[in-house]
Amino acid sequence: MFDNILFDLDGTLTDSFDGIVSSVLYALDKLGEPKLPVNELKFFIGPPLSESFAKLFGGDEQKAARAVEFYREYYPERGIFENKVYDGVEDMLSAFKSAGKRLFVATSKPERFSVRIIEHFGLNKYIERVFGASFDSSRATKDKVIAYALDNAGLPKQTTVMIGDRLHDILGAKDNGLKSIGVLYGYGSLEELTSAGADLIAKTPRDIIGLV
Repeated sequence: MFDNILFDLDGTLTDSFDGIVSSVLYALDKLGEPKLPVNELKFFIGPPLSESFAKLFGGDEQKAARAVEFYREYYPERGIFENKVYDGVEDMLSAFKSAGKRLFVATSKPERFSVRIIEHFGLNKYIERVFGASFDSSRATKDKVIAYALDNAGLPKQTTVMIGDRLHDILGAKDNGLKSIGVLYGYGSLEELTSAGADLIAKTPRDIIGLV
């Protein structure tokens, strides 16, 4: 059905919750903000970082920008590796690779960090290339990252699918004329993914194989 697969990273290939939340708490501490319960910070998994901080600070973009700077003091040294590959993901990637599929990552996490994560977990033997956000605002949202991936890898839209766990993945795929698969083992709900217009839904990495 699809020859080329774009994967989201956080919440789709790896469970990055611990590292992201630790980095957020570090940033809040540096700003002198009160610490929030960990379960109230789940919305940081998936969306662009600046967007999530702006949401937390009631739309204060200047404060959000400072928080992102502090976040990036902690994340590259410690938070980036407070992470793990979801069970079944490597088997899924191996099956796709053996079937001749072209596999890519398209994430709103900065590209430099994303490459390090993929290499750290040895997933680079399956992933042809990682496409991520830039450190400035020129390529921060998922729709722009997907467009960047399509252009640079020369992927035909009719045979390419986007797979992710949040509405940003689904909407970004739609904006670029792609079909999408929403996954339920990450941080998005069935309601979120179906409301965004996911074409297919997978409960597990194994399910994704059958759908593709």
